[in-house]
Amino acid sequence: MKFKKNYIVFGSPLIGKNEIKEVNSTLKSGWLGTGPKVEKFENEFKKFKGTKYSAAVNSCTAALHLSLLQLKLNKNDEVITPALTFCSTVNAIIHSGAKPVLADVDFNTQNISAKEIEKKITKKTKAIVIVHFAGRPCEMSSILHLVKKHHLYLIEDCAHAIESRYQGKACGTFGEFGCFSFYSTKNLVTGEGGMVVSNNKKNISQIKTLALHGLSKDAWKRFSDKGFKHYDVVNSGFKYNMMDLQAAVGIHQLKSINKNLIKRSKFWDIYNNEFKNLNVETPHPESTENGTIHAKHLYTLQINKKKTGLTRDIFISKLHKRGIGTGVHYRSIPEFSFYKKNYNWSSYNYPNAKKIGEETVSLPLSPKLTLNDIERIVREVRNILC
Repeated sequence: MKFKKNYIVFGSPLIGKNEIKEVNSTLKSGWLGTGPKVEKFENEFKKFKGTKYSAAVNSCTAALHLSLLQLKLNKNDEVITPALTFCSTVNAIIHSGAKPVLADVDFNTQNISAKEIEKKITKKTKAIVIVHFAGRPCEMSSILHLVKKHHLYLIEDCAHAIESRYQGKACGTFGEFGCFSFYSTKNLVTGEGGMVVSNNKKNISQIKTLALHGLSKDAWKRFSDKGFKHYDVVNSGFKYNMMDLQAAVGIHQLKSINKNLIKRSKFWDIYNNEFKNLNVETPHPESTENGTIHAKHLYTLQINKKKTGLTRDIFISKLHKRGIGTGVHYRSIPEFSFYKKNYNWSSYNYPNAKKIGEETVSLPLSPKLTLNDIERIVREVRNILC
């Protein structure tokens, strides 16, 4: 896809010289697939998150699917997840063989509501998949209370929350599994890619096996310079593995993660200051209580037609014509035809997710942006809304 000159692409990643050098080194090595750099990336990421074990995969979707499979769910088991999320969260539950059950979100935080979760818990409920939306940590104290009270499994969808912490504890480390995304718009980029973290050695070992066709441990080493080794197929697995080419980028992206968060935070504060007097909803104030950290993955505005005189979609079109790309995160899950047809869900049963899904728009927040870019975005948003 070609963009006009000076077009600000939403989520365009910041790729540095070190990433390029590492990729070139990988290409010259002749080892492009799963190998030693994936192993290095796994080790460095688990240190960053403070967990014992990790498994690199090709997407957060794969991470969620493989994590859910470890719970040994069946078609009668229910898994609760938010009505406002990307479809992959729900699809992973479906592919695990269980039944997804939606809970509404809090309108202010856009995170799954513990009160709504509790309303949906039945004797069939086996797990909760939460989403730390936009990088804002969920209210873990309330959610963990429900998990303990009802003896449930907890999986964290941390696609937006690599740097996030709740009261000093890293998001992704509260439940059985934490699942991360390294898609090209995320805070840590490998193009496509994901990671599962856990403190359960057996589960991570099984996930690594399933991610590479169900082949026996360290099957990627069969072509090493130590000579060919036969592998065994110990399970019916998937093609979910990460490549060294991806890990080569991720290793250096991880080194820049805190520096990039500081830059995005600066842009976030500029947006907040410039938009606070407009007739739009800006992100709910972040909590910094006891070491809580918002990863600031998405900066969202709520465009209400009654307040602004235009719909969200018209607002997006006007920004596009001015050379500024945006995102929608997200339309509510019940709005999509597959879920309407197969689960008979209605968005009216999830009013907060419905309203957010109709009004939300995400502005560019990439560390690749310059201060001039941010000033231009602010100017054009104000020109449209004022």
